[in-house]
Amino acid sequence: MTEQLRLMAVHAHPDDESSKGAATMAKYVSEGVDVHVVTCTGGERGDILNPKLQGDTYIQENIHEVRRKEMDEAREILGVKQDWLGFVDSGLPEGDPLPPLPEGCFALEDVDKAAGALVRQIRSFRPQVITTYDENGGYPHPDHIMTHKISMVAFDGAADAEKYPESEFGPVFQPQKLYYNQGFNRPRTEALHHAMIDRGLESPYGDWLKRWDEFERVERTLTTHVPCGDFFEIRDKALIAHATQIDPDGGWFRVPMELQKEVWPTEEYELAKSLVDTSLPEDDLFAGIRDNA
Repeated sequence: MTEQLRLMAVHAHPDDESSKGAATMAKYVSEGVDVHVVTCTGGERGDILNPKLQGDTYIQENIHEVRRKEMDEAREILGVKQDWLGFVDSGLPEGDPLPPLPEGCFALEDVDKAAGALVRQIRSFRPQVITTYDENGGYPHPDHIMTHKISMVAFDGAADAEKYPESEFGPVFQPQKLYYNQGFNRPRTEALHHAMIDRGLESPYGDWLKRWDEFERVERTLTTHVPCGDFFEIRDKALIAHATQIDPDGGWFRVPMELQKEVWPTEEYELAKSLVDTSLPEDDLFAGIRDNA
């Protein structure tokens, strides 16, 4: 190869990079691919989801600093580079009717202006491949939906010197492929659920599947299955590093590791944009790029 392969993963909050595509990133790092995580917000408005840490006054008063330190640890575990875009967490509005989003938050930013911050990162890092969320955000958190919006604008905008002048945003660059993370898909969930039941184990996915039916969630097209089972332990270690968000004794870790590797040893993606020829389905995010790099 005459050019380094580079992957950029765009995420909304610290911890998203460890719950979505982390094993894929660790696999590519092991192969010498340069991997860069871009985190749009600091996660300042995220709830403390680990019951063991709820009520901790220091964490509550210093949540921004705590989550940055958690991200530092996860980054080291995954072996990736990471940068913050610096936007303010929007929080997840709850209630009926939903309350307005807080002033100055990420989801209320002008999309084209906010995308400029990501354009700078793309032009500096020059990734051939970018991963992000679909138009529903993977789930409808306002920051996830905003992450999708700026990723789509920045994918094209990174090559547009008129919209984003080189004097301000750096030399133009055109990424070649853009994927949506689709790791939480129904085929995977059903396969692991039935494998647990068949082995006489209690599945953590029963309620998930009921909610799937209740919300009539539209199934996505899974174009790309990346084999990365050998890196599931690294994925879990990175996720546990986000201690305020993840209970190590919780549902995330109830499926035995060997069962996961046997039944579903891949992470899934949906190819949303490609400027290179590729044949679907794929098993490599760099399909169509690797041989020409």
